[in-house]
Amino acid sequence: MQFRVRDREAIANGELTATFRRWRSPQARVGGRYRLGPIVIEVTAVDQIDPSEISVADARAAGHDSPAAVLEAIQRNQRKNADPSASLYRVSFICLGEQPDPRSILAAEAGLDSEELTNITARLAKMDSRARHGAWTRTTLAAISATPGRRAAELAAAQGRETQKFKTDVRKLKALGLTISLEVGYELSPRGRVVLDALQSAPSND
Repeated sequence: MQFRVRDREAIANGELTATFRRWRSPQARVGGRYRLGPIVIEVTAVDQIDPSEISVADARAAGHDSPAAVLEAIQRNQRKNADPSASLYRVSFICLGEQPDPRSILAAEAGLDSEELTNITARLAKMDSRARHGAWTRTTLAAISATPGRRAAELAAAQGRETQKFKTDVRKLKALGLTISLEVGYELSPRGRVVLDALQSAPSND
């Protein structure tokens, strides 16, 4: 689940403990944990609800003054992606506070031994083999290395790719601790630089 940056302080302070979403099927589960920057929330309830059942207390828990304000916000935020078959859900959660991002810890680990490096490059090779658009991992890592902070849309265009699909691929690299998201664009992590050096030193399969 995504939240506005300005809502995260209220979530961290325990002032915002619910959100309302329109989904065709629930996209959050009880017990699920979601990272919002440095903080993590845990979902405690996911209830399908009729708009007429939203109470003032519900609205305030979601950061609004009234049920009407909740519905206005939902309509405003989802106008571009309106789905007449979507149901309204009330998602309640608690804030677990700040927790270290395991991806950040992984990204800082540059001291890879030969076995670890082999495992990572093998995973990248598998990602390349499964991609319909062809091998992309080394090209993407190299592009980020050459132009850190460049907008994702520009990086995608340079590779002739759609921006959203490109971003999805970069998230896969981030999950391996190879990239770091900046305010705009990306940069390679220390781990990512080691891996890219290894890839560029290896014979090309192109």
